[in-house]
Amino acid sequence: MNAKDEKCVMVLDSSLPVGMIANTAAIMGITLGRERPDVVGADTTDQTGRRHLGIIAFPVPILKGSPETIREIREKLYQPEFAELTAVDFSDLAQGCKTYEEYAEKMLAAPEENLRYFGIAICGEKKKVNRLAGSLPLLR
Repeated sequence: MNAKDEKCVMVLDSSLPVGMIANTAAIMGITLGRERPDVVGADTTDQTGRRHLGIIAFPVPILKGSPETIREIREKLYQPEFAELTAVDFSDLAQGCKTYEEYAEKMLAAPEENLRYFGIAICGEKKKVNRLAGSLPLLR
C-alpha cells in the first residue's frame, strides 16, 4: 500500500438521523478493515507504554450524498475501470434485519433496484475514488 496514492471515502445519506449515519459508517468501516487490512497501520504505544491498535493510515472523508447519488456511484462501480476498487454498501434491507442469516436470505430475494442505500465506502486508487466522489461535499 502506498498511502499517497490510495484514498478511502464514505458517502452517506445526509437525510438519515445521526444515529443511523453513525451506525452505517461503523458497519462499513468494519467491513472495509476486513477487506483492506493493508490500509491499517501498525499498533502504537503511548508514552506510558500502553498499546493502541492501529488505525487507517490516511484520512477517510465522510461525504454528503443522497440515496440517488449513492446509487449512481454504486452503478459506476460495476464498470470494468473501477473493478479493482473496494466498495462496501449498506442498505435499508441490511439495517432492517436482526441477524446476518436473515440479511443473507432477504438479500438473495431482493432486486437490487429495490434497495435504498444508506451509504457506500470506497477505497483504492486515489484518482479513481476522486472520479466517483471527488465533487461531493463533506458531511457536517
